[in-house]
Amino acid sequence: MNSNQELVFGHPKGLFYLFFAELWERFSFYGMRALLVLYMTKHLLYDDDMSFGIFAAYMSLVYVTPMIGGILADKLLGFRKAILLGGVLMALGHFFLTIETPLFFYGSLGLIIVGNGFFKPNISSFVGDLYHKDDSRRDAGFTIFYMGINIGAAIAPLLCAWFAETYGWYYGFVLAGIGMVLGLFIFKRGINNDVFQEKGLITNAELYSKKTAGISNGKLVTIGAFLSVPIFALIIKFNQFEHYLVWIVSAFLVGYIALILSKVSSTEKKRLIVVVYFTSLYTLFSAIFEQAGSSLTLFADRNVNLVGMDAAGTNSINAGFIFMLAIPFSLLWTYLSKKNVNPNSAIKFGIGLLFLGLGFVVFAYSANSADSLAKTPMFYLVLGYFILTVGELFLSPIGLSKMTELSPLKYISFIMGVWFSANFYGHFFAGKIAKLTTVSKGETSVFSQGIFSTITETVSGLNPTLIEDKSDAFQQLYSYVSVYASFGTITIIVGIFAIVISPFIKKLMVGIQ
Repeated sequence: MNSNQELVFGHPKGLFYLFFAELWERFSFYGMRALLVLYMTKHLLYDDDMSFGIFAAYMSLVYVTPMIGGILADKLLGFRKAILLGGVLMALGHFFLTIETPLFFYGSLGLIIVGNGFFKPNISSFVGDLYHKDDSRRDAGFTIFYMGINIGAAIAPLLCAWFAETYGWYYGFVLAGIGMVLGLFIFKRGINNDVFQEKGLITNAELYSKKTAGISNGKLVTIGAFLSVPIFALIIKFNQFEHYLVWIVSAFLVGYIALILSKVSSTEKKRLIVVVYFTSLYTLFSAIFEQAGSSLTLFADRNVNLVGMDAAGTNSINAGFIFMLAIPFSLLWTYLSKKNVNPNSAIKFGIGLLFLGLGFVVFAYSANSADSLAKTPMFYLVLGYFILTVGELFLSPIGLSKMTELSPLKYISFIMGVWFSANFYGHFFAGKIAKLTTVSKGETSVFSQGIFSTITETVSGLNPTLIEDKSDAFQQLYSYVSVYASFGTITIIVGIFAIVISPFIKKLMVGIQ
């Protein structure tokens, strides 16, 4: 860390400007996210299958564009320009959702997707740029930053849901847009106050200003960003073909990573292998965790006795726990580092998956206490969210920190984009998992037979024979808990395996904790 950087609570002052900018950006993102599935099923009257398909396509694309935004920031824009462009696009997307036509619905989602590609990887990389690679405060700094993400994510579903419920869906979307504008204002204020000093500037001023057909490359990027919006809107609309995009993205990732591997040192090659490994684990984590915005929201709406909040508001539970636990975890990592007993990152990833799986097992276990209407106590929903939140704090902020350490310096924004690609794959598979919960009465699924049926009955107390003569609500409950029990158990097993092989992964990290 530069010695002349002004410190606040032992961290660079710029961290806290990025903290609040990200807080409000995430307020906008999660406020809209909490409303989206309910808006489609209750207002637009889309069925569950179509709603899950749109939601999964939107949420997965939100995390594939950061790879492109990361490359453009590395090669041309720099962090500042990329973050400002992304914020403007996202704000427009939230405001345009208030216009109820298919053109604006899909177009608005496209704007947010493109905007997030510029904003998300570069603000996270900017945080890493405030510290030296060997600075022991990096993990703590990223955990503080992660708390900012989740303060916004905790407040937004409650406020946006209340506005949507009280005044109409569009007021909820407007409030989300206002949050994005506030994030942009704070970030611009940090630039004007020079808290970032020389960091985050245009990467290549000559290339940025070079003109093609009378237009500078910098402006061409902005024009290209807007022109790409209809492409993403069409992919969402025709989301049944999204698997082709998965293959295209995979080919691009493999090709670009292979190119990087051919240009870096032996130590950097080993560390990039760890990047791919961590990203793979995060993909599994994301696929399970991101049931929160889709199937878990409908589970809460249909099969949980909610107290004090509606189904959209339950999206704030996880983020609320992050807010409560982030500082204690940040202090914990610093304390354990001083005592030389801080677990290495490979172990933390395994522990994170263990807790995530256990959280979903708790969701499934709630069926043991279902009432005659197939409603389960809210206590289990809150407890499950608490447990998976602990898992998230072992994995997600640590992953953000490790990407900035493991990456070769000149490719840092792209590698951050690779990390976020886990959310692209995760949301794609999360949509497939969510659709497994839409089984109708009389239908069978892979989870109603064999080993998965045994796991489900052991955890939830329900089996296909027991619910055969019960109401449709019990059939729906079984569809949810069978998926949660089965995937929760699989995640626990993978977490244990990750802990077992952690010594090998640590060697590949070559000195990085």
